[in-house]
Amino acid sequence: MSHADFDLVVRGRKIYAAAGTGAWEIGVRGGTVSAVVPLGTGLIGAREIELADDEVLLPGLVDTHVHVNEPGRTEWEGFASATRAAAAGGVTTIIDMPLNSIPPTVSVEALHAKQEAAADQAFVDVGFWGGAVPGNTADLRPLHDAGVFGFKCFLVHSGVDEFPHLEPAEMEKDLAELASFDSLLIVHAEDPAVIEAAPEASGRDYAGFLASRPPSAENSAIAQVIEAARRTRGRAHILHLSSAEALPMIAEAKRDGVRLTVETCPHYLTLLAEDIPDGATAFKCCPPIREDANREQLWQGLLDGTIDLIVSDHSPSTLDLKDLEAGNFGVAWGGVSSLQLGLSLVWTEAQRRGIDLENVLEWMSHRPAELARLGRKGRLEVGADADFAVFAPDRTFVVDATRLHHKNPITPYAGKELTGIVQQTFLRGVEVSTAPTPDTNVTPTGRLLRRD
Repeated sequence: MSHADFDLVVRGRKIYAAAGTGAWEIGVRGGTVSAVVPLGTGLIGAREIELADDEVLLPGLVDTHVHVNEPGRTEWEGFASATRAAAAGGVTTIIDMPLNSIPPTVSVEALHAKQEAAADQAFVDVGFWGGAVPGNTADLRPLHDAGVFGFKCFLVHSGVDEFPHLEPAEMEKDLAELASFDSLLIVHAEDPAVIEAAPEASGRDYAGFLASRPPSAENSAIAQVIEAARRTRGRAHILHLSSAEALPMIAEAKRDGVRLTVETCPHYLTLLAEDIPDGATAFKCCPPIREDANREQLWQGLLDGTIDLIVSDHSPSTLDLKDLEAGNFGVAWGGVSSLQLGLSLVWTEAQRRGIDLENVLEWMSHRPAELARLGRKGRLEVGADADFAVFAPDRTFVVDATRLHHKNPITPYAGKELTGIVQQTFLRGVEVSTAPTPDTNVTPTGRLLRRD
């Protein structure tokens, strides 16, 4: 081959390519993976990287559940900070939730406002979910045509008044509408009637907060989604599964051919209700972090395929909204900040269980890309975008909230030792700056994505 036949060549003894994990050379040209050949072939690139013996190359992760909050609540998080955090965690594509920004992404006009806010700020690629709220059924097809990847709805109060929840009948109506053009409805599934009947959350007692969002609230709402998907033949996706009690009905629905997918999140797989101190509102999220036995069943659900994927549900807020001083679970914002830490969190727990990195990448890269139908993402193969991360799977670090790119320095993982460090991240073959202190002179190269 001629001199510098490729823009970038990466060589390593352990590269997680779609053709199999092994000793490969990766050639990148024009932002695309153009060659995956055995190590020793001798590809020549304008830039060449030799992985260290303790480093591996991964396809970039895809996180389809991120609340960026800009415009409108940019003090909570914004596109620049969120996408830097993503890149620092090996995530090269995010899909932004239609709330908690103002306006929420429930019309084409609102989508354009979100895109305008994100333009020229994204350090990784960014796509957008639309929102399904009461009365906007007529907006769904135009939003789909404008490029959103699907539509989010709540079956319980969303936490912000400008994004109201759907009653089950309207959820099914919207699912039928989406089925007519094969779009996807992603559902926050908790039953408000069950929560209304449960004890009210108040004070510093985590056990009291846990009792206020019982597994039965999730189980009831998930059953409603399954039956609506069964009747409409629409594509439905259950967000942030926390209740392992729902796994048997999900497995049965899948066996029956219901078009259903399910995600869970690092906090449900790594944290335990038994370990959460009273007043520690950094741990508050909805649905809540449950007990050890429940966590182990979620891991089993991943292994047997009942749960399809793992995404962050990065839902940050300002420190005051977490009510850190009083530690009142009844008033604190419910959301966990983890976008930068997801890979290390899941890998730390996975390796303890003898689960290999190929499984983690399937759950955190390939299947989220499949969910969003991102054909060029989530796999390291010829023709895919050259999105990847250099990862040191055996190195450890201690989480320091003040050194994360998240805009507000709060995370339930502060002080936790994790295994696996992202060393470098590449977007379409170009290294993304992930230094602890952002360089304001670096030009963001992320693109705004439309549905394929």
